[in-house]
Amino acid sequence: MKNILKIIVSLVMVNSYAQELTIPTFTQYLGDNPYVVSPAYAGIGDNIKIRLNGLTQWVGMKNAPDNQSLAVDARLGQRSGIGGFLYNDKNGNTFQKGGKISFAHHLILDYYENRYVSFGMSFVMNQFYIDVTQFDPSYDPIVTNNRDLNNYNIDLGFLYRQQGFYFAANVSNLLDKDTDKFLIKEPNILRNFSAYTGYKIKSSNNSDIEYEPSVFYQLYQSDKRSSTDVNLKVRFMDYEDYYWAGISYRFLNDQLFQPLNIGPMAGLKKNNFYFAYSYQYTTNALSAFNSGTHMVTLGYDIFQGLSNCPCTSNEID
Repeated sequence: MKNILKIIVSLVMVNSYAQELTIPTFTQYLGDNPYVVSPAYAGIGDNIKIRLNGLTQWVGMKNAPDNQSLAVDARLGQRSGIGGFLYNDKNGNTFQKGGKISFAHHLILDYYENRYVSFGMSFVMNQFYIDVTQFDPSYDPIVTNNRDLNNYNIDLGFLYRQQGFYFAANVSNLLDKDTDKFLIKEPNILRNFSAYTGYKIKSSNNSDIEYEPSVFYQLYQSDKRSSTDVNLKVRFMDYEDYYWAGISYRFLNDQLFQPLNIGPMAGLKKNNFYFAYSYQYTTNALSAFNSGTHMVTLGYDIFQGLSNCPCTSNEID
């Protein structure tokens, strides 16, 4: 029993370490909301897109990670876009909240081959703190305050699109952080790199069916941790509405055949309303103590206005 508890504590601490001053990235982007992983996506589409996301991780475990976020992006003029993102994240006795505001610009490389390139930048603010009121003073004597810390940073994004293909490369937390309030061993490098790529393939037998395989890669510079999501979505078009289903597989890159999470997902867009649900089964030692991770995305598209530039037209063909 003691060994099991040690494993659980270790896993929670690893997740907490990853949480600090970094906007948590789960699979929100698969809910037709790629702006959350790259500011270069801001403004692509015919509407102001609003996406509200709620995630509860490791359901059944006390003080398990919990996250809520709100993303909004819209076209600005014909070739630019703006976006905003707010989030609240809880992991045991550690708390983090913050957000970002973004600007993106979109250019046409080739009008006839539908080749576009986009550049985006975000100003980011994160606040991190620890609730020490739940600590035992005799067990944690050196923790005497909430260790609160604010960090202001910059994200950069690049996006290339051609026909159904897309590739986004991003740098998050470009600037180092101040470590004066913490122990000298604490890393001050928050930078992480990510790449998101995929292809939308029309069915040869039915043009109303679209397949979308995609890959999302993340690398944390501070300790060289990296992970990859391998995803597949199938979209069923119904005029301007659509329904989709898929599966996501996440693993550490040094443990290819030992997935962190794997699970199904599904969603729909009806008129201007959007709904998506994702379930992730945890395959590590915590699987015996929880029923998995559940995520729900609610969205609404408002103020439709068709773009005069194909570089910002509706991304759902």
